[in-house]
Amino acid sequence: MKNYKRIKNKRWFIQKPDEALQELFVRELGIYPLTAQLLINRGISDIESAFCFLSPELKNLHNPFLMKDMDKAVVRIIEALQKNENIVIYGDYDVDGTTATSILYLFLKEIGANVSYYIPERLKEGYGLNKPALEGLYKNGAKIIITTDCGISNYDEVLFANSLGWDVIITDHHEVPSRVPPAFAVLNPKQSDCNFPFKELAGVGVAFNLIMALRSRLRGNGYFANGEPNLKNYLDLVALGTIADMVPLVDENRIFARSGLELLSSAARPGIKALKDVSRVSNGSTTSGHVSFQLAPRINAAGRLEKADTSVKLMTADNPDEALRLARELDRENSARQNIESEILNEAVGIIEDYLKRNNLDNAIVLASEKWHQGVIGVVASRLVDMYYRPTILISISGEIGKGSGRGIRGFHILEGLQACSQYLEKFGGHKAAAGLNINKGNVLAFRDAFLKFASKLKEDDLIPRLSIDAPVHLDELNENVVREIDSLAPFGLGNTEPILCAKDVQIIQSQVVGTNHLRFKTTQKNRIFNAIAFGFGDMHPIDGKYMDMAFTPCVEEWNGNKDLKLNVKGLKEVGH
Repeated sequence: MKNYKRIKNKRWFIQKPDEALQELFVRELGIYPLTAQLLINRGISDIESAFCFLSPELKNLHNPFLMKDMDKAVVRIIEALQKNENIVIYGDYDVDGTTATSILYLFLKEIGANVSYYIPERLKEGYGLNKPALEGLYKNGAKIIITTDCGISNYDEVLFANSLGWDVIITDHHEVPSRVPPAFAVLNPKQSDCNFPFKELAGVGVAFNLIMALRSRLRGNGYFANGEPNLKNYLDLVALGTIADMVPLVDENRIFARSGLELLSSAARPGIKALKDVSRVSNGSTTSGHVSFQLAPRINAAGRLEKADTSVKLMTADNPDEALRLARELDRENSARQNIESEILNEAVGIIEDYLKRNNLDNAIVLASEKWHQGVIGVVASRLVDMYYRPTILISISGEIGKGSGRGIRGFHILEGLQACSQYLEKFGGHKAAAGLNINKGNVLAFRDAFLKFASKLKEDDLIPRLSIDAPVHLDELNENVVREIDSLAPFGLGNTEPILCAKDVQIIQSQVVGTNHLRFKTTQKNRIFNAIAFGFGDMHPIDGKYMDMAFTPCVEEWNGNKDLKLNVKGLKEVGH
C-alpha cells in the first residue's frame, strides 16, 4: 500500500486549564498537576470520579438488572436451560459481534445449555437477521434466538421469527429506530426508557451484562452447587470487542478494557495466544494499540472477505494446535484484505486527484464502482477521511444493487446526511461517525448530488481537522515519573484519547528522514535534549536549527535494560505561524 500523506495543517486547540480543580486533585489524590488537568479534560470534576478513573475495578460495574428487559431475558434463558431447548446465538461478523457471540456461547455451554451460534456471511446475507437464515435455523430445531451486536433494526425479521413460534432476545447497542422490533426481550441501553446508567456499551458489553445477570440469578437459585463460572475469564474477549468497536473508553467500557487487557497480556486462552503469535504481538503488556492495529484487523478480515465464524471458532477453541491453524488462516485473510484495500484506495485517490485537476474539492466524497469489494470499503473510506478530511461514502455495486459504507468528520452527522437523502436509499443505518446503506444502481448519481448538497452547509473551518492539545508544557517538566503517571490513564481510545501536550519554541537538531516518510530528530529546550519521531512528516525535512511549536505524546521506551524518554510528535509548525 502506498504511503499516502495525512493532513498536517490542523488547527491546534489547547484546552483551558482549571487551576482550582487541579489543586484539589493534586492535594487529595497525590498526583502531578499535569495528570490532574488530563483528568479534568476528560470530563472528571470530582474526587470520587477521579479515583474510579485512576483505579477502575470490577466492583464498580453497574447492576445489570437496571437494563430494560434484563429480567425477562434471564427468566426465559433459564427456562430454556431447564427444558434443554435449543438456543442459537446470532451474531454480527465484526470483532464486536464475534466476541459477543463467543462469550455468550462459552458461558451458556459452561452452564450446560443446549447452544449453538450462527454468523451470517457479509456478502451473501448482509448485516443482521435475515429470513432465509431464520428458516434454516428453524428447520434445525432452534427455539430461542439471542442476537449479539445486531437485531435492533430487524423489525420484519423478528416478526417473522415470532410467526415461527420463536422467542427472540435482542442484545444490541446501535441507535434505536422509531419502531422497536417486537422481540421477547430487547437489551439495548440506548432505549429511551432504559434505566441502565451507561449508554455507550459495545455489543459485547451488553452481552457481558447478560451473562452477569444470568450468573447472579442462577446463583440465587442454588444452581451452582459445584462451583460457578468465573466471569473474569471472559474479559479478554470483552476488552477485544470493546476496544475494536471504538466506543468511548469510559465508565464500564474502561473497566472492561483495563481488566481485559491484563488477560490479553497473559494470553491464557489458546485462541488469543495463537492470534498474538501470528500478529507478532510479543509476550508482556498488550495495549489498546495492539488490539486496534494488530489483533482486531485479523479477526475482522474473515468477516470482510469470507465467513466470520472462523473468528468465533478461534476464540472458542480449546486445542492450541487447532487455534494456531485458525489464527494462521485469519492472518492469510488479513494479508488478502490489505491487498484489496490497497487497490481500492489507489483507484479512489486517482479519481479524486484527477477531479482536483479541474475542480475544487467538494465538501463530501461519494464514489461508486462495480469493481470494489464490499467488505473493505468502510476501511478505505476511513483512509480517505484521513487524507482529505471530508465526509466520505464508498459504494460497491453488484448487479443492480449498491452497498455503501460512510465515515464522517467532526461537526458532521453522517446518519443525518443519509436521512436527508433517504428517498434514494433502500436501507440505511449507523450513527454519527459511521453508517451503511443499500441503494439501487440507478439512484447513485441522484444520491451523490443530494448528499453533496446536504454537506454544502459545512463551513470552511469545519473542513480543517482539529488537533486537540491537553496542556502546554516546558520540556524540562517531563521525566519518567510524570510519563508513568500519564500512562496510568490508559487504555486510550475514543472518549479517552492518548494525551497530547505541546511545547512552544523548541529547537530542532539532527533531523533525518527515515523509513518511507518519517522524520526523526532531536529537540532541545533549556538545555534538555529529547529524541523525537514524527510519522508522516518526512516532507518537512530539512528543519535543522529551526525553532518550532511541537505537539507530542511522551513515552518511555525500554530496550536492553535502558530507558529513553521519547516524544511521539503529532504536529509541528514554525514559531509565529
